[in-house]
Amino acid sequence: MTNSSQPLRGCRVVVTRNAEGNSRLRERLEAHGAEVLSLPLICIRHEVDADRAEEIFTDFGGYEWLVFTSRNGVEHFFREFLDRFQDIRALGMVRIAALGPGTADALSPFFLRPDLVPPEATGESLCEALGQEQTVDNLKILLITGNQNREDLEKGLWEARAIVDKLQVYRTDPQDLSGVEEAAEFRRKGADALIFASSSAVRAFGEQATHLQLEDGARMPALCSFGPQTSERMRAGGIPVHVEAGDPGIEGMVTALVGWFANKNEGNER
Repeated sequence: MTNSSQPLRGCRVVVTRNAEGNSRLRERLEAHGAEVLSLPLICIRHEVDADRAEEIFTDFGGYEWLVFTSRNGVEHFFREFLDRFQDIRALGMVRIAALGPGTADALSPFFLRPDLVPPEATGESLCEALGQEQTVDNLKILLITGNQNREDLEKGLWEARAIVDKLQVYRTDPQDLSGVEEAAEFRRKGADALIFASSSAVRAFGEQATHLQLEDGARMPALCSFGPQTSERMRAGGIPVHVEAGDPGIEGMVTALVGWFANKNEGNER
């Protein structure tokens, strides 16, 4: 029977976020009793075109909306912004949109709250929510991205006749898992669940498949997604989605995982 205070006790969970993101997710999973194996499939690094940043920051006061699509975008944008301006008040009157609760939470260390968080963490939902907020036609928007961001949000904003500038502030690259002990441990033992937090992690999983092939007797994990965009990328790559966070982000993922294992255990007890 599952311990109600630690409903994931006895469950082995693999988290594939970059090292910083893994630490937050690991903490929440371990609080629920899970055994956690950190296996980052991607690495994130700061990357900004200096000339492009100079152009954008020189005319920053002209933007009406600042749009963030990820926690990494928030953190790396403000690293660049505060290095230049040294004062968060230099944001002026720009309004802020965040794609999902995890992205919104990343604004808290800067004492900021988003003006808009769409009901779903998708580009389509954000475009619709922005259109309900005000007329998008000729609205000047700065979109903060990484090198692997989906183009549906930018495309949707352009189709709504917004004026969109884009600033890439970070880069996502796959990790090389050859010779990595955590990868060898996963191959030997497997896991009860493996969590994908982003489309880039799904892509890296496919690229590193030869280093993640389970050995005979290893547990086959339930494959888990942080939200609809990650799930879409999984299905496109032929990867089944067993668990999807109803509320994209760490808490939503943990809640979905607890519910999934509770239902599984209940079925086994019948």
